[in-house]
Amino acid sequence: MTRSTVYVREGQGMVLLCGPPAHSGELVYAWIFNEYPPFVQQDNRRFVSQVTGNLYIAKVEPSDAGNYTCVVTNTVTNSRELGPSTPLTLRTDGVMGEYEPKIEVHFPESVAAAKGSTVKLECFALGNPVPTITWRRADGKAISRKVRRHRSSGVLEIPNFQQEDAGPYECVAENTRGKNMVRGQLTYFAPPNWIQKINDAHIAIEENILWECKASGRPKPSYSWLKNGQRLQSKGRLQIEHGTLTITPVNSSDSGMYQCLAENKHGTIYSSAELRVIAVGPDFSKAFVKSVTLGKVGGAILIECKPKASPKPAITWRKGRELLRENPRIALLDDGSLKISNLTKADAGTYSCTASNHFGTASSTGTLVVKDPTQVLVPPTSMDVTVGESIVLPCQVSHDHSLDISFSWVFNGQLIDFQKDGEHFERVGGQDSAGDLMIRSIQLKHAGKYICLVHTSVDKLSAGADLIVRGPPGPPDALTVEEITDTTAQLSWMPGVDNHSPITMYAVQARTPFSVGWQAVSTVPEVVDGRSFTATVVGLSPWVEYEFRVIAINQIGIGEPSPPSDKRRTEEALPEITPANVSGGGGSKSELVITWEPVPEEFQNGGGFGYVVAFRPFGTVSWMQTVVASADASRYTYRNESLPSFSPYEVKVGVYNNRGEGPFSPLTVVYSAEEEPGRAPAGVFARSLTAWDIEASWIGVPGSLSKGRIQGYEVRYWKQNEKEESARKLRTLGNQTSTKLSHLQGHTLYHLNVRAYNSAGTGPASSTVNVTTRKPPPSQPPGNIIWNSSNSKIILNWDQVTAQEDESEVKGYRVLYRWNRQGGASMIETNQTSVELSLPFDEDYIIEIRPISEGGEGSSSEPIRIPRISNAYAQGSGASTSNACTLSAISTLMISLTARSSL
Repeated sequence: MTRSTVYVREGQGMVLLCGPPAHSGELVYAWIFNEYPPFVQQDNRRFVSQVTGNLYIAKVEPSDAGNYTCVVTNTVTNSRELGPSTPLTLRTDGVMGEYEPKIEVHFPESVAAAKGSTVKLECFALGNPVPTITWRRADGKAISRKVRRHRSSGVLEIPNFQQEDAGPYECVAENTRGKNMVRGQLTYFAPPNWIQKINDAHIAIEENILWECKASGRPKPSYSWLKNGQRLQSKGRLQIEHGTLTITPVNSSDSGMYQCLAENKHGTIYSSAELRVIAVGPDFSKAFVKSVTLGKVGGAILIECKPKASPKPAITWRKGRELLRENPRIALLDDGSLKISNLTKADAGTYSCTASNHFGTASSTGTLVVKDPTQVLVPPTSMDVTVGESIVLPCQVSHDHSLDISFSWVFNGQLIDFQKDGEHFERVGGQDSAGDLMIRSIQLKHAGKYICLVHTSVDKLSAGADLIVRGPPGPPDALTVEEITDTTAQLSWMPGVDNHSPITMYAVQARTPFSVGWQAVSTVPEVVDGRSFTATVVGLSPWVEYEFRVIAINQIGIGEPSPPSDKRRTEEALPEITPANVSGGGGSKSELVITWEPVPEEFQNGGGFGYVVAFRPFGTVSWMQTVVASADASRYTYRNESLPSFSPYEVKVGVYNNRGEGPFSPLTVVYSAEEEPGRAPAGVFARSLTAWDIEASWIGVPGSLSKGRIQGYEVRYWKQNEKEESARKLRTLGNQTSTKLSHLQGHTLYHLNVRAYNSAGTGPASSTVNVTTRKPPPSQPPGNIIWNSSNSKIILNWDQVTAQEDESEVKGYRVLYRWNRQGGASMIETNQTSVELSLPFDEDYIIEIRPISEGGEGSSSEPIRIPRISNAYAQGSGASTSNACTLSAISTLMISLTARSSL
C-alpha cells in the first residue's frame, strides 16, 4: 500500500506523518528510506519524534527524494510493523528561499515528572538555513551536568529526575534569518514512600499503645487508619492525629489487624501490623526468682521479681513468713524488685515474691547468702625505675575462700593481654590471694598508671599505682641550620623530653653523600652543655652538601637522634688537596703520558674544578703547562714529533676551581714513550722434549744495537695447518733467552719465531724455525700386575707394554709408591718388567706403574693397595680395573734386578 505522493521544493521544510496503529505499551519509531534496511539517519536536518512517530526534515535537499516508510516496534512484545510507503518528489517550479525557524516539535507547557524517572523533552524546527537547537533554563540556573543532548540537540534527556531539576526550560531554534523559542515547565512529583512503618505489638490489657507511621512524597501525603479493613475515627480511648494512633488503655476488644494508609494524588501505600491484647494471671514459669543471690557484708543486693502477667500484678515480699515493709535499708521498687542495702549476716535467708492481679496469684522463692567482703592487704605502690630494670607490683587480698576470685591488670586504661604482651608482663604470686604483676625489661613506653582489678561473685575492687620510668632522652626537635660558611655551620634546636633524667650534654653528627653513615663532628664549644641549644660545627669541607642531627645524653644513656636537618651546602674555597699517585709513561712514539688519581668530589672545595699539568725535561728550568678542565680526568698526553723517546721529565699536577688555583703535587719523574725494539733475536733453535713440550732458545739482542729498551722476548708458535695471525704467544722477562712451550699436540709440526718487546710494542720477528713434537707415549697401562712379599721386600711383576704405530716405543717403567696415609710419593725407574722394593711391612702402601717413552709418561695403572702384612710371606695381584688384593701365606721366588731409586 502506498500513500499519496508528497511534492516539495528544494529548501522547503517537510513533515511526514507516521499514523501508528492502535497499541498498548511503549512504541519506538524509525523510518526506512527507499528499501529495507537503510534507515533515515537523524542529524540536525532530519528528526524522528518518539512521541508522534512523525519524520521532520528541516530543509529538503535533492538527495531526500524517494520513498519513506514508518517502522513501529512495540517494546513489550518486540513485534515490528511497517506503515504504507510515502513517495517524496521534488517540485520543478523553483527553489524555496531562506526563512526563519518554525518550531514544529516542542514539549508541552507543563510536564509532571516523577522522582528518579528519566525525562525526555523534544524540540525541532524547520527552516532555511537549517536551524540550530539550544536549550536553557528560563530561571537563569545552569542545566545540570548529568543532562544529555541527543540527535543534534533535538532531545534533552534528564536522568534520575530530582527536585532541583524542576523549573522552566526553553528550546531556542535559530538561523541567519531569525530565531524562535518555546517554553515549558517541568514539575516534580513523588508518590508516597515509607519512612517509618508500624510493627506487630503484644500489649498487656489496661496498658497504652502508640503507633506512628511516616511517609515522604510530593505533594505531602495524608494519613488514615483501618482496623480489620474498616476505617477508624477518633473516639474515646482511640485517638488519630495525622500518622499517629493511640489507644489508652487497651482492652481485649482492641485486638485485630491495623493498617496505616499514606496517599497523595500519585499513589497510596499501606503498612500493616497486628495488635494482640494479653490478659493472663501471674506466671513465674519463665522468670523465677533467682534461686541463690550472693551478697557481701556492707554491700547491696537486688532480687528481681518479674512474672509474666497482664494486667501488671501487685507485688509483695516475705522473708520466711515475715512480710517485708520498706525501711531505710529495704526498698520495694516499682518493677517489683527487692533492694537491700548495707547488708549484714542477719539478712541471709529465704525470700518469696508474691504477684496478684484480677486473673490469679503466684509466687517464687530464692535464697540470699551473705559473704564477708574482699579486702586489699598489700596494694601496688608507686615506683621510680630505670629503663631495662624488672619489677613486681604487688596485689594481695583477703577474701571468702568459698568464692572464686580473679585478678586482672589495667595499664593506662587498657586491659593487659598477658598472651599478647607476655614479653614484658607476667602474672605471678602462686596463690589464690595474690595477683602480683611482674614487668620485665621495662621500657619508656611502660610508664603510666597500673590498676589491679579483683573480682569475686559478690564484689569488685581495685588498687592502683603510678610507674615512673627514667631513660635516655628523647630526640631533640626543630633542628635548624642558622648560618653556614665554607668550613662551619651554626645550628640551633629545641630540647626533647628528658624522660625524668636531666640532659647533661648534646652530641652533633653530620652526613654527606661521601660519608659512610653518620659521623661525629667537632663543635664550638667542644662539649655542648645540656642547657645549651646552639652549637657551631667546625672542620667542614668546602662545597659539600651536609645534613646534621643532634643527640641528647643524660646519666641514663644516649638518646635517639633528632630528625635530620635540611640539606645545606658549604661555601666554596680554594682547593687544598692535590692529586695522588702522579705517574705516567708508555704511550705511542713522540708522546709523554702523565696520569694521576682524580681528587674526590668531597675535596674539590668548589665548582669548576680542574687540573693544571706542568712538565719539563729533567734538569731544565722552564715549565710547560696545560689545563685539563674536567674534575674526573686522570690522564694527559703531550704529543710532539721532536720529543725524544724514553727521556725523563719532571712532572707535577695542580688543582683549581671557581675560587682560584690550589697547590701542585710533589715532583715526580716520568719517561716519554719509547720505540719498539729495532733488531730481531738471532740463533733461534727449537727441540722437542716430549709429545707435548718444546724447548725454544735464541741469542738476545744487545741493548746497544736496539733503538728501544728491551723488557723481554715474545715467542709465537703455530701448527703447520694454521696461519701466523692465529699463533699462540708466550713472553719472557728480562734477559731470559730460552723457554718451554707446553700443552702442545703430539707428533705435530710447529712453526715458531721470536721478537723482542717493550712498553711500545714488539720488534721485528726472527727467522721462523720448525720443530715436530714426539709421538705420544703408549696409551695402554701396564697390566697383569702381581706382587709377592718376603721378609722386608716386595717384588712386583707386570706384562710388557707394546706401543702402537703412532706411539713412542717404551724405554722403561716408572714405579711410584707411597704410604696410604702419606701425600708425597717415592719413585723408582727400571727398564725391566719387574722391580724389588725394600719396604717395612707395618704400613699400607699404594703403588702405580707407568711406562716411559720419548713422548713422555704413558697411561698409569690403577692404584694397587698393598695392606699391612702380618705374615712373613704374602702375595697378591692387581688388575687395571680393580684395587682389590688377595693375600695368602706362600713361599715366593726371589728375583734380583738392577734399578735406580729416586725419592
